Amino acid sequence: MQSIFHLAFHVRDLQASRRFYCDLLGCTAGRSTDTWLDINFFGHQLSLHLGEPFAVSNTGKVGEHLVPMPHLGVILNMADWVVLKDRLVEARLPFVLAPSIRFAGEPGEQATMFFRDPCGNPIEIKGFADLAAVYAV
Repeated sequence: MQSIFHLAFHVRDLQASRRFYCDLLGCTAGRSTDTWLDINFFGHQLSLHLGEPFAVSNTGKVGEHLVPMPHLGVILNMADWVVLKDRLVEARLPFVLAPSIRFAGEPGEQATMFFRDPCGNPIEIKGFADLAAVYAV
């Protein structure tokens, strides 16, 4: 069964969020009103609603890092991950966790980077050389 994931969450500023998700990340905007905005987030639907973003703490232990929880993200093929990583580095986006490779040489080897949207919502973008390895053990 193939599906499109949907996630709705709060942002404080719809215009800043539109610029971030569309202009910087390269996503596209969908329907919107004065209080919400749909984003095509790499083939999945984000619905950004005006409000106070969820509370976040760095409590997710992954390898040697404590990552922001909760967070949202997407998994890209490695070539697309590198293009996005280069764009974000060039834009001087501050990273919570700088682009890196984790689990090198192990099943599930992946590139990862963590950053926040303009409202503080944490995002992780992963890259895999082989998407079939996403669930490798």
